[in-house]
Amino acid sequence: MEDEEKHHNFHEMELDDRILKAIAKLGWEAPTLIQEKAIPLLLEGKDVLVRARTGSGKTAAFAIPAIQRILNLKQTSTQQDIKALILAPSKELCNQICKVVKDLTIKCSREVKCVDIAPQEDLNVQRPLLVEKPDIIVATPSRCLQHILAGNLNLKNSLELLVIDEADLVFSFGYEAETKQLLEHLPNIYQAILASATLSEDVKSLKKIVLHNPVTLKLEEPDLAPASQLTHYHLNAEEIDKATILYALLKLHLIRGKTIIFVNTVDKCYKIKLYLEQFGIRTCVLNSELPAAVRCHSVNQFNQGVYNIIVASDEKALEQPGNEEPEKKSKRNKDKNSGASRGIDFQFVSNVINFDFPLDIQSYIHRAGRTARGNNQGSVLSFVSMKESTLLEKVEKFIQQGQEDVSLFKSYQFKLEEVEAFKYRAKDAWRAVTKIAIREARLKEIKQEIFNCQKLKSYFEDNPSDLQVLRHDKALHTVRLQQHLTDVPEYIIPATLKNLAGISKKTKRKRDGGNEYTNKLKAKKNNPLASMQFEGFKKKKKRN
Repeated sequence: MEDEEKHHNFHEMELDDRILKAIAKLGWEAPTLIQEKAIPLLLEGKDVLVRARTGSGKTAAFAIPAIQRILNLKQTSTQQDIKALILAPSKELCNQICKVVKDLTIKCSREVKCVDIAPQEDLNVQRPLLVEKPDIIVATPSRCLQHILAGNLNLKNSLELLVIDEADLVFSFGYEAETKQLLEHLPNIYQAILASATLSEDVKSLKKIVLHNPVTLKLEEPDLAPASQLTHYHLNAEEIDKATILYALLKLHLIRGKTIIFVNTVDKCYKIKLYLEQFGIRTCVLNSELPAAVRCHSVNQFNQGVYNIIVASDEKALEQPGNEEPEKKSKRNKDKNSGASRGIDFQFVSNVINFDFPLDIQSYIHRAGRTARGNNQGSVLSFVSMKESTLLEKVEKFIQQGQEDVSLFKSYQFKLEEVEAFKYRAKDAWRAVTKIAIREARLKEIKQEIFNCQKLKSYFEDNPSDLQVLRHDKALHTVRLQQHLTDVPEYIIPATLKNLAGISKKTKRKRDGGNEYTNKLKAKKNNPLASMQFEGFKKKKKRN
């Protein structure tokens, strides 16, 4: 594993041609560092503990050798059996792991079957899937144990490979007892893989009970992408100033590309959505109270480019021990098997905005890890209030370790006084989002999504293309919308921001095509729109 070793490409790893064709179809030109190191070891049958940062390609690092091993076993086996079990702490991650496996088996889908049993359906509904004994099962520890205890699943005599992804979260998500009980129902001998972004005490505990003489792959790489790939910004602002700046940045298109806005609570999630809704900015909400199928579908649509802004609550951080804020008990039905900042494979995210600064260092790292994945560029903009400044110092100190000469955190240059006119609008919109409006929005969203999931499930199974109709960024309409707020008159935009946003009189007239701004100028002789056949002008001329 020394640096002097020769670099291997996928075609040099003795992989089946069908896997290589699937990799080529996915557009993966070369293995990532973790894939290059882990795949040969796993193909040799060794137990491996993989530690690599988020976005480094861990999923494919264990999925590719798992598929290869199953294809090898198919050559000599006489009956169909479950050969691999992949455990993950959240339903969203299970869904995405299964998708990666299916993408990698697209050329051998008849030989290698993969089933995700993490969704909370009735056990009897999923029983027929397990009776067929798929080659690979993906599940959360609790769901897998439920099927074993119900007699739907027997791994004692057939399992060859166990994978635990995001191993550092398995115990912290409350799966410790279930995982230990689950291991009692596995064979005495099997190959095991632990994949994790950190080597915490929980991972070390799992290592003792799961792995046998393992190889530990701890890549010498930082927790986050390098400064050449990921830029960190911070901006000192209090609540209403945060809201004003967010409105200006998004409405003036000063931030472009796919964006995830992180907050710390579910209520704040809906407050941001309803606030931006008043300005005609469409967003999708992602939190632990939504059904798992909705969360997975929302992420898939975001990855496909159906919408570009997600407001995600990272409330898991509030439940972790050691935080400065006490844990708040809630009667609301949250899904413990969810998490937005960890595991979920958001693709091609250009920006992460921390509207609420994360409550600990690891939360910041994992939020920032949603962008700058693979070889893509990304940026993180953190709004920091006075009470959050100590948290920023801790994060900055941690990330700066070993790089004292270079400051990774940059101050975002934004003059709040230049958008004072935006602030008046922002205050009105922010105050309009009351606690009652938030509660109604939450109930409306959940009822609507449950209806979509339950009543239309069979229809969408037969008509998958129509599933795109279910957009998750639709307006909730629990706050009265004022139409004038959706437009930004040019007179309130400072000159410096006009240039940054690419707005000029010429482009404004061209873009608006005869709305508020052009109507004011239509009487001028030099108006370039005067000759256009526009109905609004015709009617006005007739009246005159």
